[in-house]
Amino acid sequence: MADILISAYPWIKSIHVISVIAWMAGLFYLPRLFVYHTESVETGSETDQLFQTMEMKLLRVIMNPAMISSWVFGLLLVMTPGIIDWSSVWPWAKLVGITGMTAFHMWLAKRRKIFLVGQNTLSGRSYRLMNEVPTILMIVIVISVIVRPF
Repeated sequence: MADILISAYPWIKSIHVISVIAWMAGLFYLPRLFVYHTESVETGSETDQLFQTMEMKLLRVIMNPAMISSWVFGLLLVMTPGIIDWSSVWPWAKLVGITGMTAFHMWLAKRRKIFLVGQNTLSGRSYRLMNEVPTILMIVIVISVIVRPF
């Protein structure tokens, strides 16, 4: 198995990066849709249904598969011999960031279901603030992996 992972490493890493980019795009865009949904759309209207469809498709068609493939190919990278030095702090910092990113993804999925039943109570400002969460986590993850300051 180790030989396969080592020889496939560039492909696994490439697919991991592509998956992360797609996942991040969704993590940035879905909260922005929630801002506009909250501020500009009347519950139960035709536009409300349109936003719900866009939010659902973004989550199910792009974000969920991208998150799953990010995890799968990331775990394959972790399993590749010689890639991770677990005695360093940086992989643990990255793991904390990834866990936070996944928790944020789940929070967004829960918020989408709240919109679905017409019970959103958060303001557009709240969603704007929450839109900064993936940026902060991305910074932690990228610096942990590239700079490895710890």
